[in-house]
Amino acid sequence: MEAANPSSSQCSYEDYKETADWLLNRTKQRPKVAIICGSGLGGLADLLEEKIVFKYEDIPCFPTSTVQGHAGQLVFGKLNGCECVCMQGRFHFYEGYNIQTVTYPVRVFYLLGVSTLIVTNAAGGLNDTYSVGDIMLIKDHINMPGFAGQNPLCGHNDERFGVRFACMSDAYDRDLRALTRKTAKELGYDSFLQEGVYCMLAGPTYETIAECKLFQMLGADAVGMSTVPEVVVARHCGTRVQEDVAPDRRLRVLGLSLITNKVVTDYESNEKANHTEVLKTTERRTQDLQNLVSRLIAKL
Repeated sequence: MEAANPSSSQCSYEDYKETADWLLNRTKQRPKVAIICGSGLGGLADLLEEKIVFKYEDIPCFPTSTVQGHAGQLVFGKLNGCECVCMQGRFHFYEGYNIQTVTYPVRVFYLLGVSTLIVTNAAGGLNDTYSVGDIMLIKDHINMPGFAGQNPLCGHNDERFGVRFACMSDAYDRDLRALTRKTAKELGYDSFLQEGVYCMLAGPTYETIAECKLFQMLGADAVGMSTVPEVVVARHCGTRVQEDVAPDRRLRVLGLSLITNKVVTDYESNEKANHTEVLKTTERRTQDLQNLVSRLIAKL
């Protein structure tokens, strides 16, 4: 069986179902929580017990990850008694995948029965009050590729997933954010927990100084190259299509950004963003992020 082609046309419902059925037939786990791990954050999957691991390349219709810091495997298991599926390595627009392929796993998770999606990423800090190593709770996003027509919901709308025009004003679940703040306080993490707006760019280049200043003017607190397309598809899944159908089963979304570097906004500065710095910072804060997610899942 072949993995999805990065340049292929829009994926079909049958593709998603083939992948979901293949996974369901090979594990007794029925996850209610899915976790997408950002750069260097794949260690979250190591917390799972009773693990079953599937390499992306072995899963029918599934894309493969090409980025350093992304293991490229799907891990099923239990975290504090909660059945989860963890994605070690996500897919990015800059790898050459079309936007539907980037978001492919989310609809698979929905068909697996997942009800809560946790997305994590490494991001650059735009907010001057943020420090390297802070964890930002995402309350909203700015979808820059979407402004240019790169929205994963473009094209044919399959109403088996959701409505044509999906609402995004409530993209990041308010109750999950409140629970995360409470959990962070219990762990003593409230000193480095922030809450703000994530801005997504297509990458793979880091931002220019002029771009960073623009994003700050728009109200963004952090910038990265992922997450938003997955969130858009997640919030589309399960939206009510007709008034006479059963209540919707929308995916709740929690987003967490690890601030791995401060963006450069001074033309006289000699600092430069680089991926090695991102991975080093991630390594220092990984344990705290793992503890936060683990304690949070125990409360879901």
